[in-house]
Amino acid sequence: MPENAPAARLQVAHAGNPSPRTCIQVARQAAILAVTAADDAMTAVCRSRSGAAAHLEAAMHAAQKEAVEAEGHADRAEQYADDPTMPSSAPLYYARAAVDHAVRAQSAAGVETTAADLRAELERKLTAAEYAEWESERRREEDEQEAEERAATGMDADNRDQAARNRYLAEGHVAGLGWTAGHVRVLEAAESGRLYWCDGRARQAARCGVWNGGRRISRERTEALFAARFLLAVRQDDGTRVLTPSPMGQAALELARLHPAGLHDSDQAAYEARFARVRRRHKRRDDQKAAARVLPPLDSSARKLYRKPVTITGQQARAERDAVDRWESEGGCCPGADTPRPASGPPRARPFGSSCPCTGTRQCSPPCGDARGR
Repeated sequence: MPENAPAARLQVAHAGNPSPRTCIQVARQAAILAVTAADDAMTAVCRSRSGAAAHLEAAMHAAQKEAVEAEGHADRAEQYADDPTMPSSAPLYYARAAVDHAVRAQSAAGVETTAADLRAELERKLTAAEYAEWESERRREEDEQEAEERAATGMDADNRDQAARNRYLAEGHVAGLGWTAGHVRVLEAAESGRLYWCDGRARQAARCGVWNGGRRISRERTEALFAARFLLAVRQDDGTRVLTPSPMGQAALELARLHPAGLHDSDQAAYEARFARVRRRHKRRDDQKAAARVLPPLDSSARKLYRKPVTITGQQARAERDAVDRWESEGGCCPGADTPRPASGPPRARPFGSSCPCTGTRQCSPPCGDARGR
């Protein structure tokens, strides 16, 4: 997934292995030693006499080749340390490879192979205290990153990932709708709850419930969206039909908002794009034109995968509503009962078979005073 992919997460190191940060540092140091060895080999060629030039040039080329490999492995160790799709052992693997190439570069250049000492850093196992300290630091960085992203987006990690998937879906499916910005405006009017159809015309009412007058909306686009089931109609008592987005229409509208670049500049351009898609399905020219005038539905895969992300504030509001609904479904308050107060004396039981004074039935809903006394 391209730039819309979820943000990368820190790699998790296993107990006993060097941390990704240590692997990156060792890989970078190995690359520096390899490049230095290649430079020394080149300097030796420049100062050599003609008799030893061929041998030194071969050594220089070998050292330079190993230095390039060492730098490449160091780059990959740093890159994959922040890539959640890579295994946690990737930084260690590439750090070891960088050290190996650095040793070969120094050997080819004829200098002391000091890069071999770096292997000890990679082989050294983390103690339990070091691992605990690293794990604490990693979690602290993750918490800070999560707090920053929540403050910026107002969403938790799961909903940020869903928003990224929605953007990816939009890039792949909006162009296939064959829409213009005018189609989006029609659906936005329907989303407001003020789009209605009366006397063969589509209008956007000044306010909900007043189905007369208002701004005119494109009749052709409204009819096309309704025929393609992006709009639903609810008939009123006076014969007026109020138009609202269908579930497919709402999803298509959200995707079009996420990727407006997929909309066509004009109705003619949109028609030509639809014509190109249906041309091979029909042999007769008239059938091709008729099919191109029909808006295609939103792809079924996009309908299944699209989910509207919920903000943290929205989650809290929904949790409060669910708590109220659950409280009411479990009995709620007993009509006519006073607010519960501590009993001043021993509880007084109601005679068996008598009715509840607050509901008039034999069963009480808490918090009924008589029910508490039984």
